[in-house]
Amino acid sequence: MELSSEDSLRLNVLIKQDLHAVKIDESKMVVHALTGRGEAKIPLNPTCRDEKYLRIVREMLSTHALGSPGGYPVYLRRWTRMGQMREESLQGLLLLGEPEAIVAVANSPELTKEVARRAWWAMPDADIARRMLSNTHIAESDIGRELAAFLVEYLPFETEAYDIVESVRLVLQPGLIDQATVQSLWSRANRKSAFYVGFLLANPDALPETAPASQRYDEVKMKLQQLSVDNPYAKLLLQLLSAEGQAYVSTLGKAMDKLNDQHVVVLFLKAIENYFQDVCIDQSARFRSFDEIVAAVNKATNDASNSQLQLLMQNYPEYRESLLAMLNLACVCESLVDPIFSQTDAVGSVMRKRLQPVTQPITENIRCLM
Repeated sequence: MELSSEDSLRLNVLIKQDLHAVKIDESKMVVHALTGRGEAKIPLNPTCRDEKYLRIVREMLSTHALGSPGGYPVYLRRWTRMGQMREESLQGLLLLGEPEAIVAVANSPELTKEVARRAWWAMPDADIARRMLSNTHIAESDIGRELAAFLVEYLPFETEAYDIVESVRLVLQPGLIDQATVQSLWSRANRKSAFYVGFLLANPDALPETAPASQRYDEVKMKLQQLSVDNPYAKLLLQLLSAEGQAYVSTLGKAMDKLNDQHVVVLFLKAIENYFQDVCIDQSARFRSFDEIVAAVNKATNDASNSQLQLLMQNYPEYRESLLAMLNLACVCESLVDPIFSQTDAVGSVMRKRLQPVTQPITENIRCLM
């Protein structure tokens, strides 16, 4: 089976132009192209079933772009053997009219601003925007601001809580949205905890929350400020008791009260893990209960080889409870909920009830840091 003579002629003319990207509207059977001269479209005239005809069209595009009619899957195997794609390889993938090829381009660490712009033309959807904003080089560019604006506008239509968290986290990268938009996103967190978790992951030290410093802050600062220069335990304790730290622990509590989705729970725990990682007693450990955490922390506090921790424990016993709380939270990780989530797919209030063996100790430790 071959292309109709009209389609063959028009497609051959198209591929001889300065072609930047191709997308196919399968429902309307139209090929859209981005060229150096602007946009073009070719309505197709199928000579067989639409699905089969589109395969023939894509074989022609693939032969032109990659030198093989096999298309994206064959090229992917070749790329895997080579190790990575160069910019010219990415440009070739955008000429296939294959959605999966565009996803591969969006995921590539070799993505450039121009290729990102072409990929965005070919598939302007939220998933592609998130993938490309995960690339720091793209996030810092003009196309990054365009992608962020799209994600913000699309947020009311997101149905998956995980996607909400990721969109919020990504658009909060420096320079992508203005302060008014940040405040607008923050106001939505009162209704959806996923927004809180996005903020906690993105910028925990500069939340739009206002909170006074702990009543103990001035006293602790006077005693530990000099020590905090090169002691991570003293540094983090001071940080937690400051106004910014109190905003952080307050937001943890608010987010935890409204957790509705298992994926968001995992990201919430990841946010805690990230924040406390500098004082984690064992970053390779994956604890499955708070009893395990408490036992490990107690052992660590008696470990004479950790001179920085011992210095605080022995010379400032009045801060022992806060230090233990900090160390406990530093051990929080996804594996804590594995025994629970492996037994239930509950969401909402039922899930929160099942999570109490994890969330109650977190709450108790947060209180010790206020």
